[in-house]
Amino acid sequence: MPSLSTPRRRPLAACLLAALCLAGCGGDESADPPAPDADTADVGPDATPDAAPDAAPGPDAGLPDPPAAGEWIEVLPGGDTVCSRGTPYRFFVRGGDPNKVIVDFQGGGACWNALTCSIAGQLFRPEATPLAAYADAIEQGQISGLFSPDADNPFADWTLIHVQYCSGDIHWGDARVEYSDSVVIEHRGWNNARSAIEWMQARYAPAQIMVSGCSAGAYGAIFHGAYLAHEMPDSRITVIADSGAGIITDSFLQDSLPGWNAQSKLPDWIPALQVPIVDLSLPEVYVAVAETFPQHRFSQVTSRFDADQTFFFQAMGGDPAEWPLRLDDSLAYIEERAPNFRSYVTPGAVHCSTPYPFLFEREVDGVAQIDWMTRLVEDETPPPSVRCEGEGCFDDPICAACVDTPDGEEPAGWCRFCDGWPDRYRPADEMPPMP
Repeated sequence: MPSLSTPRRRPLAACLLAALCLAGCGGDESADPPAPDADTADVGPDATPDAAPDAAPGPDAGLPDPPAAGEWIEVLPGGDTVCSRGTPYRFFVRGGDPNKVIVDFQGGGACWNALTCSIAGQLFRPEATPLAAYADAIEQGQISGLFSPDADNPFADWTLIHVQYCSGDIHWGDARVEYSDSVVIEHRGWNNARSAIEWMQARYAPAQIMVSGCSAGAYGAIFHGAYLAHEMPDSRITVIADSGAGIITDSFLQDSLPGWNAQSKLPDWIPALQVPIVDLSLPEVYVAVAETFPQHRFSQVTSRFDADQTFFFQAMGGDPAEWPLRLDDSLAYIEERAPNFRSYVTPGAVHCSTPYPFLFEREVDGVAQIDWMTRLVEDETPPPSVRCEGEGCFDDPICAACVDTPDGEEPAGWCRFCDGWPDRYRPADEMPPMP
């Protein structure tokens, strides 16, 4: 295990690739309904960073005004936005307090070669969901948490910009890649996200902005959060990145390098980030951004044994028992160097919490997650980090309820992360002997 003074290098391009796959592989952690069927050196010979789809006239021509409080609208920005296979991009807005705005980045997988990019809907979300399907999912409670209109959600009256994700590039790409004759992907997540941010900037001047995102969206949150902090100095920014720790094996970069042209999007006004993207680690990104903006707040929330992130760490050749130790190492490294960074680590193995109804039930050492998030956003002094410890990390009422689902009842969608809970997550030397 590396010391905190010499952190293990986790190349950022690989970090992003792996972690965003976490959002789509094995399930839709963003809780959205299924959608219908780098450096320029990061861009391979068949990638064309400047080849964008046909542009509509004017970046903001004919786009809608802000909706009334509680009303949802759909925005199709056109221009240089597009989903992975050329279909239109769209984002959603829920009207609310104009002085308090949530910019939420959707999760939903990633792709990086001819095989992964050919499996539409399995490893990544290829198209944007229409508003009607999204609104139905909220009404039925399939999407809840930060999106809930109920009184138990302290952010229910905030304006909410939901940045949909359909480009397979962690909201950070700007390239058209021909992976094969039959597989051509528009990795335009950067353009898509910027269209939502610029729409917001043209219509709101909020005092507070929460930048959130689950899984793949967690990476969109930290990177675009840096741009929001730079572009909107009169707003107080709080980044809450959910289940995107970026824990990877050191060998993963040798096996896969994304061609998303992410290098060109690194903030040129943060000197510490002006290095090849493959030489950056995610903890270093957090430290660089947090040090640049000491007046703002940055955070990660995750479960101690996140099943999705652990699965991919193991698929890369890592020891799954090492993942929570790497998580500790990463969070400690950031917190030691960034006084404005906090973390909240829950028991259990569920991947993501902010889009689920159990967000309002999560508690660690008597501190409710929703209360901790509210204090992080609202209080003059941010709350201390909260992390489960020892045996308490195996005491998870969310997974326990999944295990106890009555016969004949359909388990909640997040229960897939609790398979084998808790025994499969215990070290072998703590397991009871076989009968």
